[in-house]
Amino acid sequence: MKIVVLGATGQTGQYMVNQALQQGHTVTAIVRNPGKITVRHDDLKVVEADVFSADSLKAHFKGQDVIMSCLGFPTSFFSPVTGYTLSMKAVIGAMREAQVSRIVTMTAWYTEPSSGVNSSFLIRFFLLPLIRSVLNNMLEMERFLQETEDVNWTVVRPPGLRNQPASAQEFLTHEGYYVPEGGENMTTAVGRGDVARFMLALLGSNAWVKKGVAMTTK
Repeated sequence: MKIVVLGATGQTGQYMVNQALQQGHTVTAIVRNPGKITVRHDDLKVVEADVFSADSLKAHFKGQDVIMSCLGFPTSFFSPVTGYTLSMKAVIGAMREAQVSRIVTMTAWYTEPSSGVNSSFLIRFFLLPLIRSVLNNMLEMERFLQETEDVNWTVVRPPGLRNQPASAQEFLTHEGYYVPEGGENMTTAVGRGDVARFMLALLGSNAWVKKGVAMTTK
């Protein structure tokens, strides 16, 4: 497949690029700073573009099969986080102009505020309030996609993330905001390499098209 990776210089994005190339895909990595991409491969094209501008993106989307977004934006204590929605609106606009209909993007467990009621005390009363500005904007982006009828989107929701490569562990999934059988307390995180592995695995299936899927590993 011809794949565009957004956020390719981020920790998850780097795993995505490497795994996609290993699987034989042709990858276009869209970045702010091309110098941060150290991978060299015949099937890798690195381009500079603005993820907040449909005009900047659309030329790089033409002829592609799928957009894989690993974009992430930091929490803010002084102003609302807006990067997820603003970038997604630009991406969808560019997809429409380039006639690309498939996108897989990532958010997190517990984007919906009431979904964390069964989490541990530490998660519910310490971690989630700290990152709520990020989760709120992720949820806004998810709802924007839910109203986007002409795009085949999938939202992948991992729990906490570890900067670890892909494993061979089995995935646990749930159509919701966390994986109940994965442990509501979220005592363990999932490797970023496994998140990339899961997202790429979706390209061979329509099971989660136009759905949000919480995932973790056993």
